[in-house]
Amino acid sequence: MSGRHGRDFWQAWDDEGPGPGETPPGPGRRRGHGRGGRRRAAAEEWRGYFEAYMGVPPEEHWLFGSRRYLPWHKGRARFNPFVANLMSKSGGLLPLLVLQLLRDQPRYGNELMSLIRERTGGQWVANPGAVYPLLTLLEEEGLVQGSWDDPVKRTMRVYELTPAGALELERLTAVMRPKLEEAITVLSDLVSEMDKTEK
Repeated sequence: MSGRHGRDFWQAWDDEGPGPGETPPGPGRRRGHGRGGRRRAAAEEWRGYFEAYMGVPPEEHWLFGSRRYLPWHKGRARFNPFVANLMSKSGGLLPLLVLQLLRDQPRYGNELMSLIRERTGGQWVANPGAVYPLLTLLEEEGLVQGSWDDPVKRTMRVYELTPAGALELERLTAVMRPKLEEAITVLSDLVSEMDKTEK
């Protein structure tokens, strides 16, 4: 399972490849970050690069074969499964982030999804199947209140934080922040150990 580009898969992917319709660089030539490099390449191209590097396509690799890596199977190179795990609806940070976004101002569901994508640097894309059931749950708990933008057409629903939701956000932040900081320390230590392994 030796990689053809050594250890730095992501750097090689970002630097070397052509974008869609571009001519691949010749031997010894490298592409910089100015035009996005491989980040703009087609999904099938990315999967091919992954297979050449790892020896198998992502869905057949023993570690990356599970559903949590499904976007990788489809060639979404920017997707980060570790961020996705943290952002899961059940037991993850998504409820906390949604409450934080609604603390600032009332928002539509689509607006929330766009902001979540922005806040995670595009490494996790919220989908309606995660966000709207969560908003329904938060509304049932009395933490947010939804109202129709147009009561007749009932096409767009705007959500705002209730006083109970603001209090819950304050409590959740107090409970979760120390543990998140602890998790960051553990992950940082793990990355440091990985650095030692590579040397």
